Amino acid sequence: MKIISLLLLIFTLHTAFADISSIAVQGEKMTRLGTGMKFTEGPVWIKKEKRLVFSDIPNSLQMEWTSTKGVKEWRKVEQSNGNLMDLNGNILSCQHAGRNVIKTSSDGSIKVIADKFEGKKFNSPNDLAVRSNGEIWFTDPSYGLRGRKAEVDGKWVYKLKKDGSVSVVCKTFDMPNGIAFSPDEKRIYIADSGKIGKIRAYDVLEEGLLGEPAFKIDIRCDGMCVDTKGRIYTTAGGGIHVFDANGKKIGLIPVPEHPANVCFGGENYDTLFITARKSLYSIRINAKGQTVKAKK
Repeated sequence: MKIISLLLLIFTLHTAFADISSIAVQGEKMTRLGTGMKFTEGPVWIKKEKRLVFSDIPNSLQMEWTSTKGVKEWRKVEQSNGNLMDLNGNILSCQHAGRNVIKTSSDGSIKVIADKFEGKKFNSPNDLAVRSNGEIWFTDPSYGLRGRKAEVDGKWVYKLKKDGSVSVVCKTFDMPNGIAFSPDEKRIYIADSGKIGKIRAYDVLEEGLLGEPAFKIDIRCDGMCVDTKGRIYTTAGGGIHVFDANGKKIGLIPVPEHPANVCFGGENYDTLFITARKSLYSIRINAKGQTVKAKK
């Protein structure tokens, strides 16, 4: 029995490494694109500008990176965290100090699109995901309150509809954090970086609260992204931990600093951009990120 168990273990490890090897591009190495910031988060790729925007939370800055100019300051914000593109090419940002979600249009104008639920201010919106029907789902832990009094009764996950209405989709989190839809949008992955320390995968319901998780991934994750095959790229100790669409561990892409968030970008959406503590990193892989398009 011991020999059989050992053979099974070797086979399992071999399969895992083979999987991550199929994602890795031979000869590609992790590249540090810039450093010297305080705490980086929320990378988002703006394809038409060939530009990456990300947050430096403690400095209340949004930074930008291009291949020609490197990393530089873009603008002052109210401690933005997660950033994402909406269906119309606008930048969406969750702000800790602002306790809101904002939209930045192509002309640079900024609009607050959500800051309250039932008349009470959010805690500190953290990260967000967009559906093809225009809905914006976002997490609201208390990390950014920093001594300020909470107004809402919990740390919940919200849904913002196109008509501007906000509803709660899930209340069973300690510290909801990273959030991402599967490519077919039938499932959503939500990280709890608090006491629970797991990613929960839910089947998406059209109305009401999310039901019981379809499965859980035992990892204390911050931010995450998903590729076109449904694989989940999560940030945790050691680097980018990759799982398949059913939560099975594929392998690890090591990062020199503890990563906080990750997104796909580049000309072919085959480059991972990773915000990791004081630095920004990138690596090209054999996978492509999903892009959300509006339903026709």
